[in-house]
Amino acid sequence: TNVATKAGSQANVEYAIKLPGKSDEKTVWLPIDSKFPLESYQALLNGFEEGNILEIDAAQKQLLKTVESFAKDISSKYIDPPHTTDFAIMFLPVEGLFAEVLRHPDVFERLQRTYRITITGPTTLSALLNSLHMGFRTLAVQKRSSEVWKVLAEVKTEFAKYSEQLALVHKQLSTASGSLEKLQTTRTSAMEKKLRGVEILGLDVDKEVAVALIEPVIGEPL
Repeated sequence: TNVATKAGSQANVEYAIKLPGKSDEKTVWLPIDSKFPLESYQALLNGFEEGNILEIDAAQKQLLKTVESFAKDISSKYIDPPHTTDFAIMFLPVEGLFAEVLRHPDVFERLQRTYRITITGPTTLSALLNSLHMGFRTLAVQKRSSEVWKVLAEVKTEFAKYSEQLALVHKQLSTASGSLEKLQTTRTSAMEKKLRGVEILGLDVDKEVAVALIEPVIGEPL
């Protein structure tokens, strides 16, 4: 807000959009000045209300004359390439006022051609700024397209490596799974066989102990 866009000038424009220049250190300003010719516009509204054709015609001429004087003022005070864009924006804060100027396309074109002024209303200003924003984003992508391509190439390489490693891990897991299955079937069987031997040995020991204890009691060999 209140930016001195012209070098050596003390005139401050109400608003200015900071745009990227050709180098990172440089700033280019887009001047935006709000104008509201209240007296001329009110006279025009009164003419429409009363249905007075003469008053409407006179008010329209005065309104357009005032708007053109605003355009000349903005152009001389705030446009200063390369510190600024080669055009500025006149913002008319009422849609009806903006629509009235649009009804005279010759005036609209003359302001652009002679003074490098673009007129906007409440809705068209946001649309214009969004268009500029998208334009600069596109330029930024084009400027760094080689970097983007390089990043994509690196991602592609890393993805290929990831796929190779994933396949290797899958193979190792399959091998490990097979080894575990083999271990379960062979070594488990061997351990069960040994354990059965222990059970049989335990039965044999118990039988010998029983014979040793019972024979003296019954007096007969078992």
